[in-house]
Amino acid sequence: MRNKDQAVVVFSGGQDSTTCLLWAKKNYKKVYAVSFDYGQRHAAELECAAAIAKKLEVEHTVMDTKLLGQLAPNSLTRSDIAVDTDAPEEGPPNSVVDGRNMIFLTFAAVFAKQRGVTDIITGVSQTDFSGYPDCRDVFIKSLNVTLNLAMEYDFNLITPLMWIDKEATWEMADELGGFDLVRNETLTCYNGVKGDGCGNCPSCKLRRRGLEDYLKRRN
Repeated sequence: MRNKDQAVVVFSGGQDSTTCLLWAKKNYKKVYAVSFDYGQRHAAELECAAAIAKKLEVEHTVMDTKLLGQLAPNSLTRSDIAVDTDAPEEGPPNSVVDGRNMIFLTFAAVFAKQRGVTDIITGVSQTDFSGYPDCRDVFIKSLNVTLNLAMEYDFNLITPLMWIDKEATWEMADELGGFDLVRNETLTCYNGVKGDGCGNCPSCKLRRRGLEDYLKRRN
């Protein structure tokens, strides 16, 4: 039996996925949060995800995908690679983990199918994709078709943030009653600093710029 009133959220414990979790809580009766241990440098990411899921009373599952972090060197899984402070002139940033969203969404789809769930929510955004090819709308649409064919199942990959920027993402979190939760308890920073982060990595700069722009309107 397929549960149209249930959804699975790919959940990292960061700003975007937490906003999506809040959105899912508003739109579905039952929400599952799925996180991934892919060998990331900062275990605090998974700790934040667990704490937020508990606070929001969402069933939380962590899947072991450490092999992903071993396949290709990147600054999110290797302590000997410093995170880029600015976007490179050519090519993707060194924080790209090749295939990450494809693998995460595939595992989430298997998890969802076993529970009769069709809707899978992810916080990717083409507006602020920062050079990550697996955050683009064309990739999500392509993978949706592939998953449906692979499992003969009607998955629906949902991307509430796809066409909005960080300023609008802050606004969404605020409208959903989660502004303080997202600002203080999420971990978006590539250097593993909770809340407002280190302020220097690309993720923190993008997050802070969006926050400042939103607060100008909010106040």
